Amino acid sequence: MKPALQRLLSDYGMVFVLLLLCALFSAMTLTEQNPTGEAAARQLAGELSKSSHVLIAVRPQADDILFARQLQQALTAAGAQVIVVTGEPHDAREALQKLAAANTPLDAIAANQATASWLVFADIPTDFPALGHPRIVKPRSYRWPNFLKSENLLNIANQIAVIAIIAIGMTIVIITAGIDLSVGSLIALSAVLAARLIRDDAGAVHASAVGMTVACLAAIVLCGLVGIFSGTMITLFRIPPFIVTLAMMLVGSGLAYLLAQGQSIYQLPDSFVWLGRGADLLHIPNAVLLMFILYVLAHVLMSRMRLGRYLYAVGGNREAARLSGVPVRRVLLFAYAASGLLAGLGGVIMASQLKSGSPTYGNMYELYIIAAVVVGGTSLSGGEGRMFGTLVGAFTIAVIQNGMNLTNVESYTQKVVLGLVILAAVLLDTLRHRGWNRGASAE
Repeated sequence: MKPALQRLLSDYGMVFVLLLLCALFSAMTLTEQNPTGEAAARQLAGELSKSSHVLIAVRPQADDILFARQLQQALTAAGAQVIVVTGEPHDAREALQKLAAANTPLDAIAANQATASWLVFADIPTDFPALGHPRIVKPRSYRWPNFLKSENLLNIANQIAVIAIIAIGMTIVIITAGIDLSVGSLIALSAVLAARLIRDDAGAVHASAVGMTVACLAAIVLCGLVGIFSGTMITLFRIPPFIVTLAMMLVGSGLAYLLAQGQSIYQLPDSFVWLGRGADLLHIPNAVLLMFILYVLAHVLMSRMRLGRYLYAVGGNREAARLSGVPVRRVLLFAYAASGLLAGLGGVIMASQLKSGSPTYGNMYELYIIAAVVVGGTSLSGGEGRMFGTLVGAFTIAVIQNGMNLTNVESYTQKVVLGLVILAAVLLDTLRHRGWNRGASAE
């Protein structure tokens, strides 16, 4: 039972932690919810289905206008006469006065939580006797966690997409017992280069889809070449990965500032946001769909292909892998090239989300990416780790940040908490290996 429990905790321990965090923040953000928009309209349409004269009072806001439009359509289809008032209390009073002057009885007043409390509706039988005794109907409230709102969950996934995608490459690198500190700067370099090529060579705000695609591919390829250069320095000259990628972090950041001339680039077409903000399938953001596709491909690579076994072998024992016939140099070049390419893709996605390119993008992202990989169970000593764990680690960090934002934890405290989470993950990994080694020695 003990080995089975150890394996279960090793494989799915962070999943349990993630679920516990979701349960914790759900309990902490449980609040009274007031339906708006289409949901509120559907609820009131059923309650007012037998009313013949209805006044709908809303404020001039997007959700309220949508609520009024949907409710008006539903009630009109049921044969009711509907008057919509959009504005302030004095607008509602004018509408009530007109109805009273025409001796039009009123069966109900449909309102939301804000307009239902207007004083003009407080004593209608006394102020407007001709209207009768209309009832004020508003959507029923319910208790639900803000954390579990569908828009918040999609927001978590969309915000973590860039970090999670780049974490795929970082996982590959760390499995080979390396590290890549340049990914944050490559985000900025990719975003700036793509934005500048679109602005200067593809037609700026009038750029075509082909022009934007070529610009983005060029930015991704450049970041891949930076990764290949880092891998070459590491394999050919045996320079420690920490030093090489630290140097390339500075080079990438400097190039981003040079290309952008220290300014943000905003002259991009509206269609450029398709990848970062679009949601074409079941309202799921395109960046999130791309993230899941890449994780499936990465899982297949690491678990079903020879190259994946080579990556684990190099990280476990480089010399033994070389003696076994593993092409160590090519494997390491692939690892750093993949990390660079994915960092470039992350920069393109971020530029698309923000519809701009700036040399400040990706600042400190390398730390969050490494944190996602480590929290997901990948060992910094190499040879151990799973893509599924990295994805869980990325979502764990996103859930912690989002939960702290929803509970109004200040940003400085969030950094402290995140640092302690990373330290705890590394500590647990160290203790786990020591405990297993002792158990193996005892046996």
